[in-house]
Amino acid sequence: MTKGILGRKIGMTQVFVGNGELVPVTVIEAAPNVVLQKKSVETDGYEAVQIGFDDKREKLSNKPEKGHATKANTAPKRFVRELRGVNLDEFEVGQEVKVDIFAEGDIVDVTGISKGKGFQGAIKRHGQSRGPMSHGSRYHRRPGSMGPVAPNRVFKNKLLPGRMGGDRITVQNLEIVKVDTERNLLLVKGNVPGARKSVVTVKRAVKAK
Repeated sequence: MTKGILGRKIGMTQVFVGNGELVPVTVIEAAPNVVLQKKSVETDGYEAVQIGFDDKREKLSNKPEKGHATKANTAPKRFVRELRGVNLDEFEVGQEVKVDIFAEGDIVDVTGISKGKGFQGAIKRHGQSRGPMSHGSRYHRRPGSMGPVAPNRVFKNKLLPGRMGGDRITVQNLEIVKVDTERNLLLVKGNVPGARKSVVTVKRAVKAK
C-alpha cells in the first residue's frame, strides 16, 4: 500500500554510512502532516487520503478552508495533497502522519516542481548537439532543420527553444539513508527536484524491487 508524507527540501549535504562510504544526501524536513479528509468510492468515486502540511496564516485562509480544517481539529494548511492506493482503515481524520512511517533503507519516489530556468535554447533545453565551432561553419547553437519541404509547416512537438523548468517531476527509487524522528528529518540518497524550501512529496516507490 502507498504511504507518503509532505515535506520541505532543506538542501544537500553528505554523510558517512555504515561501511565508511561517503554518500550525498538531500535533507527533507517533514513536520507532522495532518489527515484532513478520507475519500471513498461511495462518496467521491475513488479512494484517497488528503493530507495537509504547514499551517496557513489566519488572515490568508477563507471560510471554507477553515471549516474543512476544523473537522480535523487543526489549522488550515498551505499545502494539501492526496495520496491514492492507501488502506483507508489505517487513517483517521485529524491523525498526524510523521517521518517514522519510513525507516532506514526504504525505497521512495520524490515528487516536486523543478527549478525554473527561464527561456533556454535547444541545446540546453533538449540536449541537442551543436554544430562545428570553427572553419566558417556559421551553424553553432541553432535548432537545426524545421522539417520536410512538404507539408511545408513546422510539426507540433518540434523540439525548439522556450521556457524550461518549473515542471512537476518525480525522481524514482531513492533510498532513505536516515530518519531523524526528533527533528522530523528524512535524509534521502541523491538529489530531488526543486529549489531550497520548496515542497516535495515523498511516497513509497512504485517500481521498487
